[in-house]
Amino acid sequence: MVKKEKVEKLVKDWFAKTADYEWKRLKQDAYHQLEFIVTNHFLKKYLPKKGLVLDAGGGPGRYTIELAKKGYNIVLLDLVKEMLEIAKKQIKRERIQHNVKRMIEGSVTDLSTFIDETFDAVLCLGGPLSHLLDSEQRETAARELVRVAKKNAPLFVSVIGRFGLLKTILKEFPEEMKYSSHHLEVGDYIPGVQGKGFTAAHWFTPEELQRLLEKQNVETLDLVALEGLSSHLEEATNRLYEDKEKWNMWLDIVIRTCNQPSIVGTAEHILYVGRKRK
Repeated sequence: MVKKEKVEKLVKDWFAKTADYEWKRLKQDAYHQLEFIVTNHFLKKYLPKKGLVLDAGGGPGRYTIELAKKGYNIVLLDLVKEMLEIAKKQIKRERIQHNVKRMIEGSVTDLSTFIDETFDAVLCLGGPLSHLLDSEQRETAARELVRVAKKNAPLFVSVIGRFGLLKTILKEFPEEMKYSSHHLEVGDYIPGVQGKGFTAAHWFTPEELQRLLEKQNVETLDLVALEGLSSHLEEATNRLYEDKEKWNMWLDIVIRTCNQPSIVGTAEHILYVGRKRK
């Protein structure tokens, strides 16, 4: 097992270098927009009408900005200062500083700066839990996210899907097929050990993610495939976007089916929605 400190450095270094890309990622094309569109659909469905929201591991602030525009008060926390620097610029550009109460450099494994039951909703989107290789750290992060949520508060956690990752290997990295059994059984990826091209990561099954949160006294509300039926179909999805009428039809189908278990299991990114029990 790689030491926790080394994993954290790998993750910080990777996202420091790719911070600009991470800001652009969810808007770069129609396929990547699906993750953003579907996530926002479920935020709208389950968030309270107003309140204080923690965006933990929120990177350059895409969801912070989206919710601040809607009148929510947001606290943005991220491990990488370069991400927060981008967020600060974008928040200023959107003139929503009054709704972004704090920006904090820190880890989802340590939310001790907040007292228990601080937030009306908690977000951990874009895969922060997928960048914790140690299972105890993942449990610590889940416990912290739940601890700072008020009773009955919704929690939104998205991760990288394990079976979807295997489809990515088939499509884009066949030379790494020799690691496929390891990915299937263990779900951990260490650059330079099980291939190259990404930072340290843990790939989740939907059931694993659900168990992780339910263990912390969270009621499961939804499990969602964030790319839905479009998962791994980038070219076809992007072509369809050129015909807005057909795109809107397809988007409707994606949203209506994205929480079907048979679709969730093979998604690139999986969203868990739960509610902290009383």
